[in-house]
Amino acid sequence: MNASIMVIVILLPILAGAPIPLIPFKNRTQMMVYIEGIVLLNSILVIAMLFHRPEEALVLFKFTGNLSISFRLDGLGTVFAGIVSALWPLATLYSFEYMKHEGHEKYFFMFYVITYGVTLGIALAEDILTMYFFYEMLTLVTLPLILHTLSREAVLASRTYLYYSLGGAAFAFIGMVFVLTYGTTSVFTPGGVIDLAKLGDRKNLLLIIYVICFCGFSVKSAMWPFSSWLPKAGVAPTPVTALLHAVAVVKAGAFTTIRVTYYSFGTELLRGTWAQYLLMTLVIFTIVYGCSRALKETHLKRRLAWSTVSNLSYILFGVVLMTPAGLVGALSHMVFHAVMKICSFFCAGAVIYKSGKNYIHELEGMGRKMPKVFVIFTISGLALMGVPGLCGFISKWNLAKAAVESQNPLAYVGVAALLVSALLTAIYMMTISVRAFFPGKNFDYNSLKGVEDPNWMMLLPLVLFVIAMFVFGLHSEPVISGLETIASAMQ
Repeated sequence: MNASIMVIVILLPILAGAPIPLIPFKNRTQMMVYIEGIVLLNSILVIAMLFHRPEEALVLFKFTGNLSISFRLDGLGTVFAGIVSALWPLATLYSFEYMKHEGHEKYFFMFYVITYGVTLGIALAEDILTMYFFYEMLTLVTLPLILHTLSREAVLASRTYLYYSLGGAAFAFIGMVFVLTYGTTSVFTPGGVIDLAKLGDRKNLLLIIYVICFCGFSVKSAMWPFSSWLPKAGVAPTPVTALLHAVAVVKAGAFTTIRVTYYSFGTELLRGTWAQYLLMTLVIFTIVYGCSRALKETHLKRRLAWSTVSNLSYILFGVVLMTPAGLVGALSHMVFHAVMKICSFFCAGAVIYKSGKNYIHELEGMGRKMPKVFVIFTISGLALMGVPGLCGFISKWNLAKAAVESQNPLAYVGVAALLVSALLTAIYMMTISVRAFFPGKNFDYNSLKGVEDPNWMMLLPLVLFVIAMFVFGLHSEPVISGLETIASAMQ
């Protein structure tokens, strides 16, 4: 396939999404057909590109020296682009029903569709400058989505998101400049690009810059102490929070940390150093901290947000193991968490949409009124816990196995953190289901009059996500085999 397809799949959502507020649609249905058509067409093009990967890179702009905006589809980019292209059409379909009464729909969908193209720009970036450029663009196009309701909470949440994202980008910029200065090339290369001859005896400088760069990119992955923006962003409409917490923003943070660790700085220089131990400590702490905050949280979407904080650090834990097996664990959880978490968020959104209830204590008895949604929510909770037969078990097993094989003493602490997290996840997810299905003998179901399962536009994505959880849980070999091939290039 011609390399120009990479530019097409990036620009199509951006150019087709930008004029949405200006297009004089005759009715809402026409607008929905246009938006879903654009998203579906782009996903089809992306999937075709993944199966017929362009062999060559494409330089869009050449600045000076080794600075350019260029694209290339490698194994790692295939994983991220695959996640995005598979989930975006379903998320868009869901959002049509959810956004029906939210107002300013055209502006919402404008940024929603544009974000698709920008996220693909990160996935397909050939070098660190291109990735950084789209990483910054992602902040700008998702900010209006968080701000959408224009409530006081939305304004404060968007402000926090902007401050954290710009601060993280500044740290990441320092790392990018270092790679451009001391690297043999700006292009992502398995094993890293740092020129030891240029670096000389300044290895500690390398480690300091790496830690700064990792922390900068991990802001979007909500690693502690940069995690507070994510629960606050839950004030946005659920289709936004689902993409923030499962696909676009947080996975972009995880993806970029993989790029700088394995493809820019190189694990051979980093493994066994104080930088690895420092970052592993932060990641392990975040795993337990996020679960603990989720257990304490009484707001439904914020509880799921703190769960995301914890689960994203599962991915980062695999990254900082700095082994091929660790990378397999990180990528497998990156894929499977996307499905599990978008499913649980969409279930929460369906509850909020149909009942207007936001707090966990208000969910009593709803399992009888919305049985389909809460059965699916329970399955997603079991998957997040790591119950065998569901996809969450596979990724957690891969991470724990990689930690033990690394023979890193601190990694054993990470395994303990994974076990603690599984226990806390069981508590904070299953208490919601128990409240919903077993409210007590004298519960008055008349108080939930009018509450029911949503229509097919909300249910269809949920059903497909549940099917994916079982398929990945029971037949994960093709996915894991593909991830092992990607990781083997790091050796």
